[in-house]
Amino acid sequence: MKNRHRMGLAMLATGLLGVTGFATRVAAQDNNGLPPVSTQGDINYTSGGVGLDESQALRREAPHWPLTLRFTGSRGEYLADVHVTIAWAGGETVLDTISQGPYMLVKLAPGRYTVRAQYEDTAQTKSIELRRHATLAFRWSQP
Repeated sequence: MKNRHRMGLAMLATGLLGVTGFATRVAAQDNNGLPPVSTQGDINYTSGGVGLDESQALRREAPHWPLTLRFTGSRGEYLADVHVTIAWAGGETVLDTISQGPYMLVKLAPGRYTVRAQYEDTAQTKSIELRRHATLAFRWSQP
């Protein structure tokens, strides 16, 4: 009896995992290949672009987002796992997250911001006055 119960639970768990994976794939397809949009406070953002489809979707969508960030190495290779902090010029942090790929799209209100991007042990900081749309490219040289 216990074995039947365990087998039933295992089958249920496997089925739920399959449905979850299917729902994730459908959501990505419904979003035109974009990675999921996340929210932190009042800020919506998405990041990714390691695969070709996702990279193309993010570049296609970029003009519709106020801020586009791009992260590359010295030879143009795509970087992921970049720690990104965006703060108002006055210092208040509005976004603190890790980029899942070389592109990050961020919905910000117009204003002055400081963007800090850290890859491994090296950080870069850039200031921007955002009006409608801007792109900031961060490039790290090899050690």
